[in-house]
Amino acid sequence: MRAHSDVPVITLTAAVDVVDRIVGLEMGADEYLRKPVDLRELEARIKTALRRQGGSATGRASATRRLETVPFGPCQLHLDSARLFGPEGQEIPITAMEFDLLQLFHENKGRALSRDQILERAHKKGWAAFDRSIDLRVSRLRRKIETNPSKPQTIRTIRGVGYVFEG
Repeated sequence: MRAHSDVPVITLTAAVDVVDRIVGLEMGADEYLRKPVDLRELEARIKTALRRQGGSATGRASATRRLETVPFGPCQLHLDSARLFGPEGQEIPITAMEFDLLQLFHENKGRALSRDQILERAHKKGWAAFDRSIDLRVSRLRRKIETNPSKPQTIRTIRGVGYVFEG
């Protein structure tokens, strides 16, 4: 398949052996998932693979390719591949929604964003007036990017306003 196309390849299999995963990745697969798989995770991995390739979930190619790495606390976010790396260079798995949120914070560095602004710009689905899903997402991101998630320095809470990305 790789000889004829650069389409992302996601292997979905019941094989449990590590050797099977390694062989699948070495043969050109972009992702290797074991069954049973949560459909939300499969969808997130598909979107991530498409972003890495330079397209979108609808199949249209991106007009401009971003080649940028952004620091998030001790971590690095690769905007071109939608991947997050820890201080030691290890990849930290993130969902498509987490990537969208990190990208939004990057684009608004130093600017306080209310929950409503975040929901409008980084949430692809409809939301209720009192939606607190952003708080949960920010909490999850803090566990991934903050040195001390209980005392966040990278994504800070501004009481009564929302959140601000300090960098």
